[in-house]
Amino acid sequence: MGKKEVRGDKPVSGMSRRDFMKCSAGTVACLYLGALNTGCGSSAADDFPVVVFSDVHFNPLYDGTLFQALIAADASQWDGVFKTSGITSPSAWGKDSNYPLLELALESIKADLGASPFVIFTGDILGHGLPQIFYYHLNGTTTPRDAADTAAMQAFTDKAVAFFMDKVRKAVGKLPVFFALGNGDSYTGYGPDSTFLSNTAELYYTALLNGMGEHQEFLKTFTSGGYYSVEPPGTNLVVIGMNTIIFSPLVAPVPGANDAAVAAQLDWLDSRLAAATVAGKKVWLLMHAPPGADLGTTAQPAHVDANGHISSATMMWVAGYQTRFLKILDNYPAVVSLTLAGHTHMDEYRILPSSGTVEITPAIAPYFGNNPAFKVFTISGRTLKPVDYSSFNYVLAAVPLSFSRYYTFSAAYSLTGNLDASLARLTPALVTNTADQALYRGYYYSGHNTPVSVSDTFVNTITGTNWPIYWSGIGNMDEDELVASVNAY
Repeated sequence: MGKKEVRGDKPVSGMSRRDFMKCSAGTVACLYLGALNTGCGSSAADDFPVVVFSDVHFNPLYDGTLFQALIAADASQWDGVFKTSGITSPSAWGKDSNYPLLELALESIKADLGASPFVIFTGDILGHGLPQIFYYHLNGTTTPRDAADTAAMQAFTDKAVAFFMDKVRKAVGKLPVFFALGNGDSYTGYGPDSTFLSNTAELYYTALLNGMGEHQEFLKTFTSGGYYSVEPPGTNLVVIGMNTIIFSPLVAPVPGANDAAVAAQLDWLDSRLAAATVAGKKVWLLMHAPPGADLGTTAQPAHVDANGHISSATMMWVAGYQTRFLKILDNYPAVVSLTLAGHTHMDEYRILPSSGTVEITPAIAPYFGNNPAFKVFTISGRTLKPVDYSSFNYVLAAVPLSFSRYYTFSAAYSLTGNLDASLARLTPALVTNTADQALYRGYYYSGHNTPVSVSDTFVNTITGTNWPIYWSGIGNMDEDELVASVNAY
């Protein structure tokens, strides 16, 4: 990665994590970022690591026998409850994360923090359909019988969120955790809904952001729409956490129902990018669901003919929302230096028309047949852009003691320098270079490429027939363009 690798207190760019923490005194006042004081004893142009993880989908009810004990216990006591479970192995493929997998993931993230000045989480704390699972254990159905059932579900969900955040905080120490909200972060199972936002706002501010940023401004935007921005002290950086779940056609009860909320968020985004441009700052843009197509759904066998052709694609966002978002980014071509997403659970990326790359971090949860994984990005202290990353995975078939380094981008593809530029060069090579294509297809599921069944749905892997969908989805954000690219591959 061009710098010394780290585990624990080993040096990164000439500085140990212990010295870094001593210098920063629990803040980010001496980060390796551009336009800041360099009293930490290193050049502002040094590269630095940032740990990014996503889609944990923790299911606290993985062992139904613990239901009553978890209800009775405070979130601070849940560790003890989980340790009484007879289930001690991490979740299998097709499942959400259980307690053993959560423990393994956070232990590995802690071990690979290095001198990361903060951590990024791109959403989905809670397991798929957790409210419905809760109701089933409570009353034998998947719906509430009355207001008391709803209140009980919300109280349980709040404890699950608090428990998760406390575990993350213990793993990363005082580092702020920048985040985006996921579809599982809700009381509905596909949110976030307004009640969830109101009830958890203080938790997100204190337990993840660690109190960074203007408190009242955070509460205002978070409770109104699930988005926020923060400027780490002493840096030339603005971090923007978006709520792209409301951009999805799946969450609007009727067409157009979310138009006003989406317009308000995009107006706000436009204003934040404009302010960053005037101030000469760089922006990191965090989201959960990325723009473009849902490639896994589009590539299901029922949608693909024998020649690999398709007639339509399942899109992540409502078309009009995506069009306006991309136009906003086009108006500020130099300000966004890093865009991160999750949601797909896979190791992939999207190239936007004129606004760089969306890096999609694979999931901790092996729900869609992937091995659990996270990434450590190497960021240029001069440009605040990514120059490399390493993927760390957990090979479920082997049941190792911890996650381990799976691959490093620059070494795997022999591409160095600005990561956006490297990925732009890699994309056409995925058609012409069989070795690169084989690597990409193998890495996509973080090393597990065997079909699995999720909720009675057969989750396919990448094949010669459906590969054009996965490749075309990298650079074609519009549905018609994607279909045309697939059919002309």
